[in-house]
Amino acid sequence: MALITLTSDFGTQDFLAGAIKGMLLQHDPQCQLIDITHDIHPFNYPQAAYICRNAFQHFPAGSYHLVLVNLFEKKPDQLLLAYHQQQYILCADNGLLTMILEEKPEMLIGLPVSAANARTTLQCVGIFSKAIQDVEAGRPLAQIGRPDPDFIEKIPFRPLVKDEYIEGQIIYIDNFENVVVNISRDQFEQHRRGRAFSIVFKRNEVIDRIAETYADVPEGEKLALFNSAGYLEIAINKGNAAGLFGLQGYLEPSQSAYIQNRLFYQTVKIFFQ
Repeated sequence: MALITLTSDFGTQDFLAGAIKGMLLQHDPQCQLIDITHDIHPFNYPQAAYICRNAFQHFPAGSYHLVLVNLFEKKPDQLLLAYHQQQYILCADNGLLTMILEEKPEMLIGLPVSAANARTTLQCVGIFSKAIQDVEAGRPLAQIGRPDPDFIEKIPFRPLVKDEYIEGQIIYIDNFENVVVNISRDQFEQHRRGRAFSIVFKRNEVIDRIAETYADVPEGEKLALFNSAGYLEIAINKGNAAGLFGLQGYLEPSQSAYIQNRLFYQTVKIFFQ
């Protein structure tokens, strides 16, 4: 029985999330479907990569992950089936794959998209579903599509590291408006080397210690901690850090912020003394 996760930027008001589940169940009534989220912000690759990367690693080996985000950044001639660290990832050829994995996949198959049919989301899901059926039937990956195809690669955001500071980017804002920065605990400790530090962000706000939980500070006070994914998080105990401090996640270059000459993302710096 295939275990299939779904991640998309469709939202839940459209019919697509339900239609996709129906199509997958028609092809395999015994498959297990799990929603990761359908609320990825349109075109927000850093957010999609963060959510997918930190969800996929907790699934059983051999799980299938359908990533239906920005399927039509370009007219698709192929879709991708990747096998990496015992997980299958099926997504568009739009660069998101390498942002999720932070490296090239162990195995990659190109799934051709026929020009004879209308290129729609449901057509793509049908191609993914057929590929899952083939894998479940024991068909070798090399026979399912084109092995080792050329594909689009995008580099994930990485913090700027200097001896005296680390500068990270805001990659995600969660439902509580806690702000996630792409600085991991390992990176922090590696470059800290026992030194005192100051976390500095918008409006010259400063935090000089790492909390273990939100309750380590009084209600309404700001704090920094490393979340369950191991990334630096700026928060307010029982408050909304992003709204209060005017912090925003990644913005696509095509959005109005770019026209106003603002950065695509906001940064957070950790200074070491």
